[in-house]
Amino acid sequence: MLLDINEIKKIIPHRAPFLLIDKVTDLIPGERCTAYKNVSFNEPQFMGHFPEEPVMPGVLMIEGLAQTGAVMILSLEENKGKIAYFGGIKSCKFRKKVVPGDVLKYDIEITKLRGPIGVGKGIATVDGAVAVECELTFVIQ
Repeated sequence: MLLDINEIKKIIPHRAPFLLIDKVTDLIPGERCTAYKNVSFNEPQFMGHFPEEPVMPGVLMIEGLAQTGAVMILSLEENKGKIAYFGGIKSCKFRKKVVPGDVLKYDIEITKLRGPIGVGKGIATVDGAVAVECELTFVIQ
């Protein structure tokens, strides 16, 4: 299933400058999702992180993974119109610096789901190299 930015905005409430995914190329609601973010020098975080050597903040990459997971879990019929909140972040490792011009690929897969609480394993890559990996817990309300 392919979603463009307008379709993504129908599923999750995030908006610029905090909408951190540009398109979804693979989606199985409640199971897995793949999304992409084109990292651009024009984004506001690069004015201060860092002006002489712009680097994508790790926390924003984690948020991008979380938004990818939110698209996946909120695409389930029973979750439409709800919001996915962070419940926790575990085993987070940053492995590669991400800079303007890079294309982040976000992959997330649900590993546990019980009622409104779930856990997903997320990996963000650039050209096949792992930039960040973590386990995200979410709560649907």
